[in-house]
Amino acid sequence: MIKTLYVRVILTFLGIIIFSLICSFFIGLYVFQQQISYKGQNEMIAVGKEIIHRYDEAKPKDTDEFLNSMVKVSAHPIHLYKQSGEHTFYGLMDSPAVTITSEAVRQVLQGKIYRSSTEDKDTFIGMPFMLKGEWCAMFLQYSAENENIVNRMMLFVLLLVLLLGSVCILIAARYLVEPIKALTNATKRLAKGDFEVDLKVNRVDEIGDLTQSYVEMAGELKQLEQMRQDFVSNVSHEIQTPLTSISGFAKALQNNDLIVEEERKDYLDIIIAESERLSRLSDNLLKLASLDSEHHPFKAGSFHLDEQIRTIVVTFEPQWSAKSIVIDLELPEAVNIKGDEDQLKQVWMNLLSNSIKFTPEGGKIRISLDSSAAEVSVTISDNGIGIPPEEFNAVFQRFYKIDKSRNGTNNGNGLGLAIVKKIVSLHQGSIEVDGAVGEGTTIIVRLPVSPSAPSRKNHNPSEERAQGN
Repeated sequence: MIKTLYVRVILTFLGIIIFSLICSFFIGLYVFQQQISYKGQNEMIAVGKEIIHRYDEAKPKDTDEFLNSMVKVSAHPIHLYKQSGEHTFYGLMDSPAVTITSEAVRQVLQGKIYRSSTEDKDTFIGMPFMLKGEWCAMFLQYSAENENIVNRMMLFVLLLVLLLGSVCILIAARYLVEPIKALTNATKRLAKGDFEVDLKVNRVDEIGDLTQSYVEMAGELKQLEQMRQDFVSNVSHEIQTPLTSISGFAKALQNNDLIVEEERKDYLDIIIAESERLSRLSDNLLKLASLDSEHHPFKAGSFHLDEQIRTIVVTFEPQWSAKSIVIDLELPEAVNIKGDEDQLKQVWMNLLSNSIKFTPEGGKIRISLDSSAAEVSVTISDNGIGIPPEEFNAVFQRFYKIDKSRNGTNNGNGLGLAIVKKIVSLHQGSIEVDGAVGEGTTIIVRLPVSPSAPSRKNHNPSEERAQGN
């Protein structure tokens, strides 16, 4: 029980209050003791003068009876010392006698008023008193009854402060600990996979900030979990489809009696194609994982961007020639850019491959390059099937496909544009999509001429994946 934060907060606060009260009591007593003693002595001197005055007026025959009555009225016990050294004490029933030094008695018998000092253990005063024609030393000591009343009052005040402080601490501790308990319960639910965390944020202090941050974290974790599930589902589907084809046709090849040689060759071609599809999927997944990590190499160097694009177009000549596609190049000479040449090469290959894939036979692809002192922009336009405007951002999501049924002739794995966006982001650039269904697609890539080294510590892959939502 004592290990809970609620109990620890209460015990800590109570300990602090008790310690503070005790220290305050003794410090206050030390600071004001002299002042209290001085005022008490003044009071006793006034009482002593009043006793002497009444004695002089009354001239009582019984001195002992008179002094006893004065003790009852003033509540101050009286010590009476005569010249002969005789000592008489007049006090209440429970009043202890204080110790008075012979030096104090001597000074009073010489006619002086004596005040107790810090060297004396008790508080008292001494006054010369003419009693029946003989000078005596009369001492009044501080009333123990008055002192007990003051002590009881101070003790009552201390206990009252402790009681009220304890009640306030119980309320304050509950106010402080309840949100933390709620966060603890929410954490347990979160650990079990329940991301529907609903915490009331109605405070503006540090705990309120913590609660708000926790709610935001739970929302991000929910989004990441959904993305993880989607990723697993997409990867499983992308892997399962070629594996099913490979397995089916491999089993068919085992039966030599049911297939002819031409079918055997077709089956082997399908197995090889599906194997290459799996290989591309694996390569793309590894590339994305590497780009997401902090260890993917970024080799910045200066090169001619126009030459790189021309080289990519020549490399893909068999593909666009086979579909009789016209490539229209508008590339100025000697456009220098600083960046990772291999990564940017992957960008143009993926974009051109998509354009060729979705452009019909006899179509046209236009590639233009514009440059300024600060940035360059590469525009790739085609007259292919196009993309609906509401899906412009979605095309950069992983495993996004225009063919939602996954049964079209374009058997890509939906990772090409995700890789493109990742590489462009690492170069501090941007990528945009434009076009319409049936009117073709235009993709514009803007890159700084000389980007700084990519900062990976502040990079959040989940944010990039969510940008298309």
